[in-house]
Amino acid sequence: MGGFTIRPGQDEDAADFIRLVGDAWAEYPNCFLDVDGEVPELRALATHFAGTGGALWAAEAEGRVVGMVAARPLGSDRAWEICKMYVEKSQRGTGLAHALLGGAEAHARARGAQRIVLWTDTRFEAAHRFYEKRGYVRSGSIRILDDISKSLEFRYAKPAIGLVVEALDAAAAASAERSLAEMLVACVADGAATGHLPPLPPEAARAFWRRVSGEAALGNRLLLVAWQEGQVAGTVQLNLAMPQDQAHRAVVEQLLVHPQFRRQGIGRALMQRVEQAARGIGRSLLTLDIRAGAAAEALCRGQGWVEAGRIPGFSRDAGGTLTEQLLLYRPL
Repeated sequence: MGGFTIRPGQDEDAADFIRLVGDAWAEYPNCFLDVDGEVPELRALATHFAGTGGALWAAEAEGRVVGMVAARPLGSDRAWEICKMYVEKSQRGTGLAHALLGGAEAHARARGAQRIVLWTDTRFEAAHRFYEKRGYVRSGSIRILDDISKSLEFRYAKPAIGLVVEALDAAAAASAERSLAEMLVACVADGAATGHLPPLPPEAARAFWRRVSGEAALGNRLLLVAWQEGQVAGTVQLNLAMPQDQAHRAVVEQLLVHPQFRRQGIGRALMQRVEQAARGIGRSLLTLDIRAGAAAEALCRGQGWVEAGRIPGFSRDAGGTLTEQLLLYRPL
């Protein structure tokens, strides 16, 4: 990361903050900044956030304010909100946005935040991509603002600390496609048996997760994601689309742990939560198939899964060698 410094924001930075926000909004059609009519707190932003128990930061490069971010505690669920996140266009891609957001997240975690949320205009697609890359997913309803810009806002959220596994609804699943695609590419490159051979193109990985989120939207698939200290670290799926005479059954698929997060209990946590979710919707039998000798085999056997059989020559690995597939089941 280069040529910038981050310091506490001050009320005296008001003109720079107004410029940053106004320039960012001007990049989008019908998006207007009315400071005194709608966001008068910009005139004394440090005082405003101090009054909420939060904090404000400004980034400088060559003596010029080029970025800003704030964080404040919310009234429930030990959550903190990221606010007023803006970076000058000339500084995008320099690492400044990551530094600002990372610092605000660390501040919130140090003060007990268990969840971090933010709101972003539905028109700010570049911001959506950035937040999704940082592990945030869509959460809850769209907020309608009574402002001159006729703004609609998405709510994004993620767990802040520890190992957390959550089931994603259709909107969250769609917004997780980027981070899950990056993880899938990394897992395939690391030799995981996913049905894909390396090198897996990022767009092919995105297309895979688009299909998954589509099936989740139809109610045919449950997608669970694990976060470790606010970063997407693993995932597993529960295929619910069974024949009519097998409605008591579901299939566990695509248990993945990012190579950076191996040996931290993430796979075990995912399997425990997927079993819990299956019980919660009335499924009494789970099945899965995995490559014999894969890391997931020992994990499954340790959690009570039973071998039903093996299929030799089921698939090929990256070197072209035929591999054996292991069939497992678990009564619930």
